[in-house]
Amino acid sequence: MAQRIRQRAWALLCSLLLLSWNAAPAWALNDGQQLVVESWRLVNQSYVDPDRFDTIHWKRLRQKALERSIQSSADAYDAIDWMLAPIGDPYTRLLRPSDFTALKASTQGSVSGVGLQLGIRQDDTTVVVIAPLEGSPAAEAGIVSGTELVRVDGTATAELGLESTAARLRGTEGTTVLLEIKPPEGRAREVELQRRRVDLLPVRQRLIEHDGHRLGYLRITQFAEPVPQQVASALNALQEQGIEGLVLDLRNNSGGLVSAGLAVADQLLDGAPIVETRNRDGFSDPQQANRGLVYGGPMLTLVNGGTASASEILAGALQDDERSPLLGSRTFGKGLIQTLIGLGGDGSGLAVTVARYVTPSGRDIQNLGIEPDQRLPEPEPLDPGGTGDAWLSQALDQLQRQLEPTL
Repeated sequence: MAQRIRQRAWALLCSLLLLSWNAAPAWALNDGQQLVVESWRLVNQSYVDPDRFDTIHWKRLRQKALERSIQSSADAYDAIDWMLAPIGDPYTRLLRPSDFTALKASTQGSVSGVGLQLGIRQDDTTVVVIAPLEGSPAAEAGIVSGTELVRVDGTATAELGLESTAARLRGTEGTTVLLEIKPPEGRAREVELQRRRVDLLPVRQRLIEHDGHRLGYLRITQFAEPVPQQVASALNALQEQGIEGLVLDLRNNSGGLVSAGLAVADQLLDGAPIVETRNRDGFSDPQQANRGLVYGGPMLTLVNGGTASASEILAGALQDDERSPLLGSRTFGKGLIQTLIGLGGDGSGLAVTVARYVTPSGRDIQNLGIEPDQRLPEPEPLDPGGTGDAWLSQALDQLQRQLEPTL
């Protein structure tokens, strides 16, 4: 009997020791490992397509990430990058502290770098230029929408990925960066750009006298926080000058804050639907404009391949609601919505795709873009709104014809 009791006691002790040993790693996570676990948790609870997790063995990826040697923040960032890669969504990504700070700053109105807004071509994950910022080193060098960014300072962008590529373009004013680019029509070439502070100036307007008509021109280059108020002020100022019609220019507007895009749509649509978002649970959330308008007169809207994300939401609503014809070329085709999430004390964060959207008529534009009502002839003007902008001239001519009665 005593022998049996000792054996049971020994078995119980071994079981307790085993449980204690198995539990030890959970209690001994260092700061870097905790960052990995927190990233996994945030993506797990908010990513738009949870079914994707089953196909990539998402829980196993967390465990394998924690099995890596994580002794520093840099190790943790590498582990998180590795863990997120199998999702296959370039817009769901880790933002290192400098990247997170820069992305938040861009929603405030300025950046320091060469002025390139980048995206991913979905069919082969090539890093491409959505649009250059007006007045930036990239715009002055003639880099256009659709240009492939092949290398940055000798390192292939296919190796860097989207966020690291963007990070390498930013930097201290006065420093230079060497790019290898491949324009949509042309051979690959190298160009050296000098970084500088670029003020985004996301809203610009002016009165244009055109063959006896007073027409307004409003250009929105990005949807940052101050944009809705700036647009309202611009529209009021143009109406005080007696405009008869408006050309809205969304060319090379790569998006920004969806909330800002919705607020601008609210100023141009009188109680009409704007967009429908669909979350991970399959629930649809239709967004509709309030009653009333800041501007309700005739208008045309210019778009191109650099018109993306939040600007496509606005363009799609204007087209579907028959508020404004679209002129130009097919838009970029980004029908996904991301949210930014801070990860804590180290200043890093996550961008996570949390919803898809469709236009009021139910069109899913992801990878497809929006076809304009009227295509304008190539070549596309390199300086939207500037001297010699043939597309703007054609839009003004068409708006003028709309204003004049048919005889």
